[in-house]
Amino acid sequence: MTARNYGQNSGLVSALELVGERWALLIVRDLLVGPRRYTDLKAGLPRIPTNILSTRLKELQEGGVIRRAPLHHSVVYDLTDAGRELEQVVLALSRWGLSAAGEPADDDVITAESLTLDLRSVFQTDAATGYEPTAYGVRVGDVHLTARVDGSALDISPGASGATDADLDFAAGHGIRSVITGEVTADAAIERGIVRILSGNAALMNRFAATFTAARQTVPF
Repeated sequence: MTARNYGQNSGLVSALELVGERWALLIVRDLLVGPRRYTDLKAGLPRIPTNILSTRLKELQEGGVIRRAPLHHSVVYDLTDAGRELEQVVLALSRWGLSAAGEPADDDVITAESLTLDLRSVFQTDAATGYEPTAYGVRVGDVHLTARVDGSALDISPGASGATDADLDFAAGHGIRSVITGEVTADAAIERGIVRILSGNAALMNRFAATFTAARQTVPF
């Protein structure tokens, strides 16, 4: 358990005492994508000091949020059933944060885990069910993801989808946030170079913007 104690007895206080320390929810975020080794967690959180990572992992284990488990002749960290119940909380915070975030700093890092959770947090099932199944190859810096949408089902996997697989393969820097939040339309993002179409039907960028959006208004097709 973390040493932080707020001196109050409530559900929110109990939650904060378990996962309210700095970096704790980011560790949970990365484990929501899948089990991770210590080195994987460190690589996904490059600014976390190693001693802090070790401390947070110990606290989260003692709090019953995560566990150590064997996997392929190695040891990984994974969420417990209780830890996995934080998924909707993390997704809601991510969605809220995207709408509130300012412009990124030049040295801000996007990881496969952070982009995966951001996309999952803004996935609009109602909009998606109105379209045919679509595969998007999303490239942001060195991160390549494939987001497959089939009705209300979303599957995001690592690795570029390739020109023969994705219906739309595009590259975007930190500017992808402006598309997701609706600050910039899909067409304007392409015109301004915020988004670069690598292959596939460029018109599907409007579909992507409608399917993955934190904007209060629906992006038109």
